[in-house]
Amino acid sequence: MSAGIRTRTEGPILEVVLDRPKANAIDLAASRRLNEVFTSFRDDAALRIAIVTGAGERFFSPGWDLKAAAAGEVSDEDWGVGGFGGLNYPRNLNKPLISAVNGIACGGGFELVLGTDIIVMEEHARFALPEINVGVLADAGTIKLRRRIPYHVAVEFLLTGRWMDAAEAKHWGLANHVVPKGQSLAKAWEIARQLAAGPPLLFPAIKQLLRHSEMVAEHAAFELHDSLDAVQRVIRSEDLKEGTRAFSEKRPPVWKGQ
Repeated sequence: MSAGIRTRTEGPILEVVLDRPKANAIDLAASRRLNEVFTSFRDDAALRIAIVTGAGERFFSPGWDLKAAAAGEVSDEDWGVGGFGGLNYPRNLNKPLISAVNGIACGGGFELVLGTDIIVMEEHARFALPEINVGVLADAGTIKLRRRIPYHVAVEFLLTGRWMDAAEAKHWGLANHVVPKGQSLAKAWEIARQLAAGPPLLFPAIKQLLRHSEMVAEHAAFELHDSLDAVQRVIRSEDLKEGTRAFSEKRPPVWKGQ
């Protein structure tokens, strides 16, 4: 474990655990370590899916370690190439990320969750962006949240710093799954193993196309589709041929990532 960040792998799945008692707050060293972990995950062809969670039962993460801030860390530090926690603006990270939210995720901890693709919440977990109460701009939260939930819900959430429980997060489509206390990591692993059995080339193509076409009109998005490397790899792949053969032969496909 380095800087309070634990990792382990099972086949193509990487598990990342924030383990910084008492609340899994993230200081400068932890943020830089998370950036290293996610960059290594991006560049390792053997790893295809990542799960992010917090240790313990009460906190996923409250974000910035205010004890470190009181000791002299400032908000405009170099947190790493992907920003605070590694997932604010990661570069070319075209692999699925799943968050297992085991408790409170607020401030930068909630922004870390917003950087993932699939969100599993425990029933007692809650979200907030309380930066408004101390005069700080939740920049990643402001940019990302209105893209995840309706504008009027997002802006009220940002302006008031209020809490959102798991039921509301599920209602607005922010959480994919809400599970009983202590079961988020197991559910995240269930999803990750399902993805690991899927076609290796498709997930990067889906993520790349989603990212590049997010704010693009529909017709332009189809034109953009043809220019993306990950999409072209799928179109020219042996896996595409294997998928059609397997369908016609009524058998499970054997994916090779080629």
